[in-house]
Amino acid sequence: MGIIWSIIIGFIAGLIAKFLMPGRDPGGFIITTLLGIVGAVVATYLGQAVGWYRPGEGAGFIGAVVGAVIVLAIYRMVVSRRTV
Repeated sequence: MGIIWSIIIGFIAGLIAKFLMPGRDPGGFIITTLLGIVGAVVATYLGQAVGWYRPGEGAGFIGAVVGAVIVLAIYRMVVSRRTV
């Protein structure tokens, strides 16, 4: 159930990350949402590894949004280098 919760929170975090980082994304809405899900899952596992969350406990909403913004920023850097 923890991974499903991370996906749901990641979906919402991806939407918020899109609003926090406006601009033209190469992938559009769907890619941004998927990156939000990846950010939430990564934040969950990193938080568990560091000891912020117990096993089976998902990342908090703020952690998921921060993870989504970081993943979106990395994605934009990688894609912008490819197009140049």
